[in-house]
Amino acid sequence: MSRYEEIEAFVRTVEAGSFTAAAEQLRLAKSAISRRVQDLERRLGAQLLIRTTRQLTLTDDGGALFERGKRLLEDWREAEDAIGQRAETLAGAIRLAAPLSFGVKHLGPALIAFQEQHPAIRFDVDFSDRRVDLIAEGIDLAVRIGVLEDSSLIARKLAPIKMIAAASPAYLKRYGVPATPSDLKPMGDLRYDNRRADGWTFTSPEGLRETVKLEPVMIASNGDFLADAAIAGAGVTLQPSFILYEALRDGRLVPLLPDHTLPEVGLYALYPPTRHLSKRIRALVDHLAEHCGEAPYWDDW
Repeated sequence: MSRYEEIEAFVRTVEAGSFTAAAEQLRLAKSAISRRVQDLERRLGAQLLIRTTRQLTLTDDGGALFERGKRLLEDWREAEDAIGQRAETLAGAIRLAAPLSFGVKHLGPALIAFQEQHPAIRFDVDFSDRRVDLIAEGIDLAVRIGVLEDSSLIARKLAPIKMIAAASPAYLKRYGVPATPSDLKPMGDLRYDNRRADGWTFTSPEGLRETVKLEPVMIASNGDFLADAAIAGAGVTLQPSFILYEALRDGRLVPLLPDHTLPEVGLYALYPPTRHLSKRIRALVDHLAEHCGEAPYWDDW
């Protein structure tokens, strides 16, 4: 067993919080990870981890080795990247997490194009709207949409995301075209389940803000489904323009209060500060920023 593999198993176990999670990250059996850490402890003649049925705790020796081991692994990755840079080849695996609707419709083509340019890259992609723990799950890069909360994660904004309130022509024929935010109150909200229930806040051309609360008639965890429900006349929905733009372009949906604005959110690339940002990940982030741009193509409707 190489010393590198022992240190890697130990550092990943501490970062992930368990042998099981570290094994998933390294694509190895749990027993293999445990054995590597035991071999490391035996070779050093020191206990590094206190193992209980519920958690792993670093000893003093383990804490000191973890910090040094993490730097050693980062230095090794730097050396690998330096060689790769001289060869002008991007290679290796990238574990990526992204929202389902945006990922499949907009991120997918960008990833395929990136791999065509760099065929030695291997993607492991989790398209899901769940909140992933980048460190515990060994994710190299996450793409997220929203307003970033205070976090230890490092972020780069890839593009602005406009929010659009919309309904079908048939639904507006039944309820009337709203002239003010208050006119929306009788309408049924097709609500994304991650969206806060404190209402829709519109800003008028004069700069006046008004918040209106709608009763949900449907709640779901997928924006494409809610857009389809709005097209079918089931209610009104507030969704990112990257979901609604095609239906807005061909008239299946109509924007509500188009002279008003809604709070804008952002599209971000996130990575943990404990994860070395390799050349391949930097190149991917640059590629995604160029693909989306400051004026995203999905806002052209």
